[in-house]
This record gives sequence, structure tokens and C-alpha cells, in this order.
Amino acid sequence: MIKQFIFIGVFISFSTLAGENDVLKVERVVTEDLKIAFPNEKNTRAQASDFEIKNYVMMSNEKGERWAVLTLTNESTGTRTLEQYHLLATFADGERRSPNEFKLNFQGRETQSVTVNFGENKFPILTIQTEQ
Repeated sequence: MIKQFIFIGVFISFSTLAGENDVLKVERVVTEDLKIAFPNEKNTRAQASDFEIKNYVMMSNEKGERWAVLTLTNESTGTRTLEQYHLLATFADGERRSPNEFKLNFQGRETQSVTVNFGENKFPILTIQTEQ
């Protein structure tokens, strides 16, 4: 009986620790475009769109997951769909990557916020951009 209680106690302890690693923490809020000058030998760019990023909040957790809450405006008067390839993050090692797959519909001139996942990376995200 005592062994069962010890096992349950150890299991709960590890479960609690694992849960803390999943918690996202805000790294910083970006309201102005930060200029980064890493070489872009592969000429990796976001696909051109009518979206403008107004601001974003970068988040991460102990597991190295990289997330961002972005507020974007559809600068067109027509309906548009924001997809992962319209966004591009630059990481602290110079790597450029689009977020995981998602879609979000916008009406003309509409502003919305969306939370996107850029996967796991040991380096933080420095900037997120769109191409217009």
C-alpha cells in the first residue's frame, strides 16, 4: 500500500513539472518594425499579401515552443484570407520560418488578432514580417 502512495506521489510530481514546461511566457511586445540584418542566402520571404502587422507579442515555454499573438489589418477593401505563408519569423540564429498551418478570413479593412505557432526552436524569435 505504501509503495502505491509513493508511486502516485512521484507520478503527480512529474506531471506537475511537465505541466509547468508547457506554460507560455511573454518574451516581449513589438510595436515598431525592428530591423535585423542576417544574411538571407536562400532569399526566403513571406508571400506577398494585403496584410499589415500592427503589433505582436512573442511567447515561448521551457520546451522551446515559439508562439506569437499578432494583430494584423487587411489593407484591401476586399475579403482576404491570411495563411501561414504570408508571415515569416526571423530567429536569433538567422533562420527564417513561417508558422504552422492556419487560415483566418478578414473582411475589407478589418483588423484581427491571431495566435500562431512557429514550432520548437532553441533560439527566440526576433521579428515577424509580411510582404506587401
